[in-house]
Amino acid sequence: MAYEFITYEARDHIAWVTINRPEVMNAMHVLVHRELYQVWQEFDADPDLRVAVLTGAGERAFSAGNDLKYTAEMAAKGEQIQAGPPGGFGGLTNPRFRLWKPVIAAVNGYALGGGFELAMACDIVIAAEHARFGLPEPRVGLVAGAGGMHRLPRQLPLKVAMGLLLTGKHMPASEAYRLGLVNEVVPLADLLSTAERWAQEVLECAPMAVRGTKQAAMTGLDLPLEAALNNSYSWVETHMRSSDRMEGVNAFVEKRTPQWKGE
Repeated sequence: MAYEFITYEARDHIAWVTINRPEVMNAMHVLVHRELYQVWQEFDADPDLRVAVLTGAGERAFSAGNDLKYTAEMAAKGEQIQAGPPGGFGGLTNPRFRLWKPVIAAVNGYALGGGFELAMACDIVIAAEHARFGLPEPRVGLVAGAGGMHRLPRQLPLKVAMGLLLTGKHMPASEAYRLGLVNEVVPLADLLSTAERWAQEVLECAPMAVRGTKQAAMTGLDLPLEAALNNSYSWVETHMRSSDRMEGVNAFVEKRTPQWKGE
């Protein structure tokens, strides 16, 4: 499928997804959301793809969030903004809670509003040194309704999260790393190669084991520990029946690199 506002490339088990509106700091309107929704559908359905990397075009921004200028222009024309796809902001934030393949955010600049919410919906976040994170919605009369009000207090200490939510202040990449919101901070020139390194490290693991691990970890967050430990997880069960499980054991015993088949 051809895309107008994003670029999509699948190679070597990795899906590379780029929001491609650098002229507006990769701000997103309804057409971007629809394209990203379709991309995540393709990624989830393709058995050859095991991990995705999401980034923004250019050097200024991962995404500045909702394209407020576009929204205002449509309103001034009397045109109603049609609802976005069912996957939420960027096709990912809500209610796509069953994408069990890992997604890595490579944050190449500002991640604001929905852009920050999109990054928080990813599993691993790599940030360029100049990246900044923030939820400035209250400063323009809005709320962080694409998950920010709920994800941020779950990913940061409560008082830190509330300070950001209630003031709309930005957080530099170094601070986001110190607080555990970001996995690694690197120079911009190294951002995509670092994201690829993380993706390759994911690929070193058995695909079904990775999916089962993500499913159990994310689903278990909503449960008391005892319930989480004793719950059943479909991808864990599938992994237990897979040939890859014995391949991993045999490769360890034979001191060789496992050859994963994803089955």
